[in-house]
Amino acid sequence: MKEWELTSWRNKTALQQPVYPSAEHLAQVESTLGKMPPLVFAGEARQLKNALAKVANRQSFLLQGGDCAESFAEFHANNIRDTFKVMLQMAVVLTYAGKCPVVKVGRMAGQFAKPRSAGTETIGGVELPSYRGDIINGIEFNEAARVPDPERLIQVYNQSSSTMNLLRAFAQGGFADLHQVHKWNLDFLNASPAGSRFQGVADKIDDALQFMEACGVGSGLAQLTETEFYTSHEALLLPYEEALTRQDSMTGEWYDCSAHMLWIGDRTRQLDGAHVEFLRGVQNPIGVKAGPSMDPEDLVRLCDTLNPNNEAGRLNVIVRMGADKVEDGMPALIRAVEREGKKVVWSCDPMHGNTVKASTGYKTRHVDDVLKEVQQFFQVHNAEGTYAGGVHFEMTGQNVTECVGGAFQVTEADLADRYHTHCDPRLNADQSLELAFMISETLKKARA
Repeated sequence: MKEWELTSWRNKTALQQPVYPSAEHLAQVESTLGKMPPLVFAGEARQLKNALAKVANRQSFLLQGGDCAESFAEFHANNIRDTFKVMLQMAVVLTYAGKCPVVKVGRMAGQFAKPRSAGTETIGGVELPSYRGDIINGIEFNEAARVPDPERLIQVYNQSSSTMNLLRAFAQGGFADLHQVHKWNLDFLNASPAGSRFQGVADKIDDALQFMEACGVGSGLAQLTETEFYTSHEALLLPYEEALTRQDSMTGEWYDCSAHMLWIGDRTRQLDGAHVEFLRGVQNPIGVKAGPSMDPEDLVRLCDTLNPNNEAGRLNVIVRMGADKVEDGMPALIRAVEREGKKVVWSCDPMHGNTVKASTGYKTRHVDDVLKEVQQFFQVHNAEGTYAGGVHFEMTGQNVTECVGGAFQVTEADLADRYHTHCDPRLNADQSLELAFMISETLKKARA
């Protein structure tokens, strides 16, 4: 394998990249970003890798979730807070029932670029370039908005920086204190079955904390008052990723400091492609999406390329098959990886293989399909004797109506009420909690 350089990806085919009107303008923006402070630090990325090594060794569980695509329009402290709240709730449910630590990773502070199945879209006979995320162009359907603008990279950096600051404050500043667990429920969850069920868990945690404190244990423990929360996004727009990559002064190794974890999408995981070339050289934990078209031998080759030292915690295989395709496609992937002794975290993305078009014209996902794919993911791992290590899903703390179904029923007729996503439909807080309770029962049985 050829020696890696920061710019070696530029000699490879880079799919899903926009064509900017001015290469000089893009270069100026890249230069500006290259001088900005990092959004995350190499030591934090190493800390996450160590945490994921425990997942690979069956000692922890990975919870990864957040926006399908962050946007400029929805940027608000309350939205960040509410998504963080739901992630905390889900983690508490999984930890309490599964009796194992949960590694929390948000699709936040950088998830702005989206791959598209077609380069253009047509509405009312008018054809324009596809919307590729706010980091590239605007969602408004007009010619000016759809022109790729390098200045958007600066706005993404600034918004991501603010988001990171707030997340760090929430995680370390007392908001995540388990003594506040009752306050995490969002107002609209109070009337829902999942919200009521969470209050029952919160009551039990309160009882346990009071018992510990009565015994003189737990008061002031950081494990009870703070939490570790990491960020991730798809490393799709490579000029942005290169501009935020730094050489660690402690180790001399390269880290992509735009997020703690980066992943390669199902459309850009070509072995000889630019995305694999770029990410093989940075030392962050890396994810790779594996859909129905993934060849088992190609997955082994990706393991060799992205994790040549076979380091536990380095590589996360994020399986996204579709609710009825898991049993057909996943066993061969598991067997190939196991045969070669590759150390990976197996994670389930039950969202991307289950997108459908509702009769009302909206893209949506059925909660039953999401739950079914997660169940099948666990069942296949149980049959293969391997470890179902995590879930990766698109969700929000907002009370949206984008996915149909769930215990607190959202119908196709409801989709128009609060359909706010800039790309794909997300689970709302109630649906996310429902998923957490289902996984917690499965984890409980598996650990028993």
